[in-house]
Amino acid sequence: MEHDYHIHGMTCQGCRKHVEELLSGVEGVSSVSVDLEKAKARISMASHIPLNQFKEVLEMDGGRYSIHKEGESVEHRAKKKKEAEGKGTGTFYCPMQCEGDKTYDAPGDCPVCGMDLVEEKQLSGSSFSEEWTCPMHPEVVNDEPGSCPICGMDLVPKEPDLSAEEKSYRALRKKLWWSVAFTLPIFLIAMSEMLPGNPLFELMHQKYWNGVQFALSLPVVFYTTWMFFERAYRSILTWNLNMFTLIGIGAGVAWLFSVFGMLFPDIFPEQFKTESGTVHVYFEAATVILTLVLMGQVLEARAHSKTNSAVKELLKLAPNKAVKMVDGEEVVVRIDEIEIGDILKVKPGDKIPVDGRITKGYSALDESMITGEPIPVDKGEGDSVSSGTINGNQSFLMKAEKVGSDTLLSQIIAMVNQASRSRAPIQNLADKVSAYFVPIVVIVAVITFGVWALWGPEPAYVYALVNAIAVLIIACPCALGLATPMSVMVGVGKGAQNGVLIKNAEALEKMNKVDTLIVDKTGTITEGKPTVDTVDSLDKSFTEDQILKLIVTLNRNSEHPLAEATVSYGKEKGISSGEVEIFNAVSGKGVEGNVDGKHLALGNRKMMEHARATLTDQMENKAREFQNTGKTVSYLAADGKVIGFVALGDKVKSSSIKAIRKLKGMGIEVIMLTGDNEQTAQAVAGELNLSDFKAEMLPEDKLKELERLQAEGRIVAMAGDGINDAPALAKSDVGIAMGTGTDVAIESAAITLVKGDLQGIVKAQNLSRSVMKNIKQNLFFALIYNTLGVPIAAGVLYPFFGVLLSPMIAAVAMSFSSVSVIANALRLRAVNLE
Repeated sequence: MEHDYHIHGMTCQGCRKHVEELLSGVEGVSSVSVDLEKAKARISMASHIPLNQFKEVLEMDGGRYSIHKEGESVEHRAKKKKEAEGKGTGTFYCPMQCEGDKTYDAPGDCPVCGMDLVEEKQLSGSSFSEEWTCPMHPEVVNDEPGSCPICGMDLVPKEPDLSAEEKSYRALRKKLWWSVAFTLPIFLIAMSEMLPGNPLFELMHQKYWNGVQFALSLPVVFYTTWMFFERAYRSILTWNLNMFTLIGIGAGVAWLFSVFGMLFPDIFPEQFKTESGTVHVYFEAATVILTLVLMGQVLEARAHSKTNSAVKELLKLAPNKAVKMVDGEEVVVRIDEIEIGDILKVKPGDKIPVDGRITKGYSALDESMITGEPIPVDKGEGDSVSSGTINGNQSFLMKAEKVGSDTLLSQIIAMVNQASRSRAPIQNLADKVSAYFVPIVVIVAVITFGVWALWGPEPAYVYALVNAIAVLIIACPCALGLATPMSVMVGVGKGAQNGVLIKNAEALEKMNKVDTLIVDKTGTITEGKPTVDTVDSLDKSFTEDQILKLIVTLNRNSEHPLAEATVSYGKEKGISSGEVEIFNAVSGKGVEGNVDGKHLALGNRKMMEHARATLTDQMENKAREFQNTGKTVSYLAADGKVIGFVALGDKVKSSSIKAIRKLKGMGIEVIMLTGDNEQTAQAVAGELNLSDFKAEMLPEDKLKELERLQAEGRIVAMAGDGINDAPALAKSDVGIAMGTGTDVAIESAAITLVKGDLQGIVKAQNLSRSVMKNIKQNLFFALIYNTLGVPIAAGVLYPFFGVLLSPMIAAVAMSFSSVSVIANALRLRAVNLE
């Protein structure tokens, strides 16, 4: 037998080969085939092997890779991960995406670039619970308010545990204050040498003050900023050279030189010494540099918290409790206690607890945080409601249909998190530059030292050392690495707030290049909620009610919007349905089955050809009258003879006309491909002012047309909402699914529009253009910064203007370069997507 599994954590062919070897070693496995691109493993085995055996093998290898069943959701995997006690909730990832979308179970440093790992915000069980505790006896914890059983005091809400992100920020901030406290005296002692008749030297000799600086520098080097040296050492061992390599070498050389100069002054040439005979020490340069870098890390940690603010806002939408109806009584329960099928009461102003449908009552719901539309939406019996949306001023009852990780809110959060960790193709440019950047900077620093030592003014070696250190410190590959992922993270969050869900960064980049958009008609351009206009008999032996009963009976097993419309119409008319046997849905054509001993076929003209039922000119002319007004006609055949038809109308969405006009203004050609007939398609195209459309398209026809356009060199986006659109959505350069459509369509697409109208495509296009512009700005700033900063630090301006760059100034510039990139990315939060 064979089973498919998803492998998480592979980044290269070496990973793929290693995973194959590990899984092949499991007893009972006959063969293993791992696909790196799809992150899948196909394992052949003589008999079933429990998944835990494969997990144990990968965990024993260090936990770099994880395995789960194919199709398991991102949230489900996250829920199953062990939570590190006291270290936040959720998974952790590198903000520079050094290893793609690889995540870690605990906070720490990225093993490649050394950056602090960022916590992924997600819904968890703790999100739903509200606990109360006694201020005098914290061991007392209840799920609801009351009094303490020990002292009788009123219980107070328990403070939620700090996130790993907040803990990291507070720890860094604490270290920064300690670092400043020890660095400031060192800086003042060093700067006092510039004062005439230095009063400090009257207290004691300079060599003793050097000792004081050394003592004060120890807490800075070995406590508050020791992590920088650890990261630098690890980067050299693994040869993943990064910004901490340069900081560690630069600040380390300055501090070690000072220590040796203080302890062994006689081994240094005279030009390294002061008038008092002591060696020039750079304790102040080393500690100020390290403190400034630490300050940059603190600012960066705080800025990072704003980049995923969209996810935080979405998390706030999840309520803690809900009102459940039990035997006619209202019972307050926690969200994680709700089960599918429960009847819930939603009161005015409450947040909708889970996804479901209204069973009694009506109200207007604020769905702005999910769809981006500020106008409340009227909802009544039978209408769906989504978790996190806010009820208006009416109470209603609803039935829970999706709970936990299956709710729309959870899926949105999961998609935003996944997209934020994905890599955009443009990032490959930054990766290639960064790969050579650090070695080149080290070489430039060595050359700088040599040039100043040979041809610099006296004391030449001092100038050489200081300028070489400045070169090492000012060069910051971190800004280059952050340029793309920061913009992607903020952009994806911005899209989620406006109802545009991006599955991966590649889709966001490709959307900017799209020049052709293919759209389906039903559910994409139109409302997707058709209504029956006419039911007519074409055979005198059948009445209209009999025709309607056969149609309702046949359509009862279909999930197509047209089928649902006829079933609803039949209920309104009081028509009871019969029993159908051997039901079959023919994609792009219609449905068929046996009813009361008759073989029925219902659908378009191609369905009639499939059923070998002949349409006369008179029948087609009668149907054409409805088709010319934009109606869809489905014929009904019994035992190969056409006996009637149903005409259905599907209103064009009010936003479609406006959206298509905007898309054309952006230079995008819009083409409508529909399975409907020529007349109906032409009527809809005329209403939309579309010049290019094709009718009676089967799923394979849509796919062929898409491939033809791609062969012409076009970048094609496909928007659809049905199962029949899934092949074209998957094949297109950018697949766009209507959030009101089927799960298959959404799964096949790279972008999902929650509200499900074409205006969302306009937002997606504007978002893509804004993000790509922002990324290019970040890359430009980072490249220009390093291109100008390194030569200035090396001293190229000194022969002409006498300008040199202090290593401390270089440290300030380096620290703020990363912060400036993040600040520029944060501007995307204010972009107008309309």
